Amino acid sequence: MRSIGISAIVFVCIFGASLLGMLLRSTLPEHHLSSDSKDAVKVGIGLVGTMAALVLGLLVASAKGNYDSQGAALTQLAANVVMLDRMLAHYGPETKEVRDSLRLAVNGFIDSVWSKTGSGLVPGGNEIVYEKIQGLSPKDDRQRALQAQALSIAMSSAQTRWLMYEQGVASVSMPLLVVLVLWLSLILGSYGLFAPVNGTVIGSMCVCALAVSAAIFLILEMYSPFSGMIQLSSAPLQAALAHLGQ
Repeated sequence: MRSIGISAIVFVCIFGASLLGMLLRSTLPEHHLSSDSKDAVKVGIGLVGTMAALVLGLLVASAKGNYDSQGAALTQLAANVVMLDRMLAHYGPETKEVRDSLRLAVNGFIDSVWSKTGSGLVPGGNEIVYEKIQGLSPKDDRQRALQAQALSIAMSSAQTRWLMYEQGVASVSMPLLVVLVLWLSLILGSYGLFAPVNGTVIGSMCVCALAVSAAIFLILEMYSPFSGMIQLSSAPLQAALAHLGQ
């Protein structure tokens, strides 16, 4: 809902600026709308447009990088879960309780993030599994080595979940977004200043404002990969869950 609200504000600002430009056209003296004035304004707006494109590219790259890093962390977490389960299976039948706890932890994580009634992405969650692995009593060097490896993987999984949580609270730079919207409003306002007032022009300005607000919406949504409309799939963890206990 936050993404939709901000995108709606962006649309109102940009489309309103274009309409304001059309309104100003009727109040300005004729010599202000000459071809020489238009060329001078085009030079300045071209510079602003270039800067706006660079800032928009930075925002898209930052949002996409955050989204991709969360996806990579999710895949890594799924791989760690499977590896941990296999280590415990090789340890011996006395790890059945630990493996059951691991399965419950993965199920709980999936439900909390992807179910409609879930609480979203939360940190931690592997403490019980880690403590149960630590409580095992290895009988020989092989079991001691497997226990050490299992503890290492469990710790790595916990770090991955904390990393996902910390990345999940990141958001777009609001000052950067405000400056971008101001620049885009200035660009559309200048176009409206020299454009004829008719339905076609107003419609095209509306479409431009919609396109920009949709881009802002996508940027904001990519900063919420576990709660937004562009949501990461639970397929990696579901696939890992299918292999647990085998």
